[in-house]
Amino acid sequence: MSRQSAAPFQSISRRGFLGGSLGLAALGALTACGSAGGAAGGGASNGSTSAFTYLSYLPMETLSVAPELMAAAGGYFADQGLDVTFQTTKGSPQAIQTLVSGAGPLTRVGLIDLMTAAADGQPLVNVGSIVRGSSIRTLYSTDAPLASPEDFAGKTVGVPSEGGTSDKSLSLMLHKAGIDPSEVQRQVVGLGPGTFELVKRGDIAGYMVSIDQAITTMHQYPGEADYFDSGYQVRADAQIYTASRDSLEQHGDAIGSYLTAIKQATQAMVDDESLDEVLETLRSEYSFASLDDDEIAREALDQARALWTADGTAELLVTDESYWEEGYQELVDAGLVESGHDVSEWVDNSFVSA
Repeated sequence: MSRQSAAPFQSISRRGFLGGSLGLAALGALTACGSAGGAAGGGASNGSTSAFTYLSYLPMETLSVAPELMAAAGGYFADQGLDVTFQTTKGSPQAIQTLVSGAGPLTRVGLIDLMTAAADGQPLVNVGSIVRGSSIRTLYSTDAPLASPEDFAGKTVGVPSEGGTSDKSLSLMLHKAGIDPSEVQRQVVGLGPGTFELVKRGDIAGYMVSIDQAITTMHQYPGEADYFDSGYQVRADAQIYTASRDSLEQHGDAIGSYLTAIKQATQAMVDDESLDEVLETLRSEYSFASLDDDEIAREALDQARALWTADGTAELLVTDESYWEEGYQELVDAGLVESGHDVSEWVDNSFVSA
């Protein structure tokens, strides 16, 4: 993997990033691969780059967005002629609202989010599946474990946002286990390192976080913290790149270029078994807690690689239609969407390069 690094992330660098916290509130516009740009443009020519705004429902200081970080730091966006601006939003509901408003042509949300919104008439399309399986972990205290769905009943669980991906995936997991989701109260909490103190005090039974934050907290509270992973039990607990029909018409070429860069960057992380070159590339541009700690970074990226590839069984970014249908049926069974929709209209693999 001998690629030249792109221009530094202007808003995220080893000098500019405070490396002690994950999952903060929206960070504002974060720019990669050159100067800040506006709405997406078409393909570049004569060595120039086109501006492209990507809407991220996650803060950019987490390895959950490693494909984006690698595509920027490794020069993959630049190779596709894109000058990418990352605009963070406060969770997936706002990401979808911002997408539909036309403020950016592409976002990544949960399969649950897209299907529930599309069933309500939002003009959304899945153009690429990046995470196959749950990338959400529920942190809990070993003194009062949440080791099975049954342990959640009657408890209060912290979520990053009301009605967001974590909230919905919790409901779906409980329903599949035969537990009424209303038996589990939700409380919106911050996701900084100190949130685990709420669990230790008994204010909440646990809270839902990204993989790297779960691992980080376990390292910070050895023997006191552990996490619950719903794993591959829930088909709909996946993450997908999502565009509106208008953005596909206006910026289809640029969206295809973005996904090509993501696919190439993700493949590089899958191919580098030791992760040595991957970490060198990422750390050349960024610094945050889970990336800077060697043990945490390797464990988080190992888990992420299994999710990107469905344990080596799936082509990167290509949506498996049977998986897509099974996810929809789960949502129908849980009463989250109505039956009768043709979900093939909500997915388009043609923007993913071979």
